[in-house]
Amino acid sequence: MHRLLLLGCLWLLAAPPASSIFQRPTGTPAPARLQYLLEPLHPTVHTQRGATATLPCVLRALPSNYRVKWSKVEPANYRENIIIITNGLYHKNYGPLSPRVRLRHSHRYDASLTITNVALEDEGRYRCQLVNGLEDESVSLTLHLEGVVFPYQPSNGRYKFNYHEAKRACEQQDSRLATYQQLYKAWTEGLDWCNAGWILDGTVHYPIINSREPCGGRLLLPGVRTYGARDKQKDRFDAFCFTSALQGQVYFIRGHLNFKEAGQACRNHGAAIAKVGQLYSAWKFSQLDRCDGGWLADGSVRYPITTPRERCGGLPDPGVRSFGFPSKEMRTYGTYCFVG
Repeated sequence: MHRLLLLGCLWLLAAPPASSIFQRPTGTPAPARLQYLLEPLHPTVHTQRGATATLPCVLRALPSNYRVKWSKVEPANYRENIIIITNGLYHKNYGPLSPRVRLRHSHRYDASLTITNVALEDEGRYRCQLVNGLEDESVSLTLHLEGVVFPYQPSNGRYKFNYHEAKRACEQQDSRLATYQQLYKAWTEGLDWCNAGWILDGTVHYPIINSREPCGGRLLLPGVRTYGARDKQKDRFDAFCFTSALQGQVYFIRGHLNFKEAGQACRNHGAAIAKVGQLYSAWKFSQLDRCDGGWLADGSVRYPITTPRERCGGLPDPGVRSFGFPSKEMRTYGTYCFVG
């Protein structure tokens, strides 16, 4: 009976207002020193897709009748989604993360959150909140996935996606819409792209390293240029997708294949024709380097270069090169396959 009552109390806890999760305005008083929660030594936890990651949250003391609530901040809708609530004895999981999360609980003061089989959508900001009457307090942590950002447009040309179509397009290519932080990091690492694209929070940007006339003019400084928030239904742009490490392998089959034959060649090997995000991941994490154009699942033809050379496109920087979307009847290319 006591256990049922405790679990019932966990259900009644309400989520905090969304405004409480954001950075305090300049000039406001600093928050009071934490009484019960320890400040994390490393507020950012680095991981990769498929790994197990732990977000630390440790109490320095156990107040009476306390609860600890873990939640995730979602940038697309500015909400907090509850993940797990515990009173130290019992806990309850919530939402889509429920099957993959648990409390580490290595000792009685430990309320750290462990996420298994980390997925692309797990990246972001998390909050560990001690709920203790008038003495509520919290710490924020960021889960950062190592990965790669790539621009994406469909076969019928640029600026064809509204926000929802861009989101689906990235997911279909084994990726997701990038966050602003991911796009900014990609720009610092050399991403230079003149076409504007959607990112996860519904804003539109494009990263420029080399200022030039078709991309805002030569006088504008390099940077991540922004169009701000746009109408998610009506406005149309490209997409910036993000992917992380693969749980599998991408490999090349040589031949003179059309698109249909390319897919069959992969199936003959017990594999599937690779998606764009999988090729980028193999290039980034497995240093896949081939001078051969190959079909991918979306009908495009691309090839990954980690060591630039004159006879492989002639460009000075590493990257995934594209031949665009040739006719699917052309029997000119090999194929890139993915086996999980």
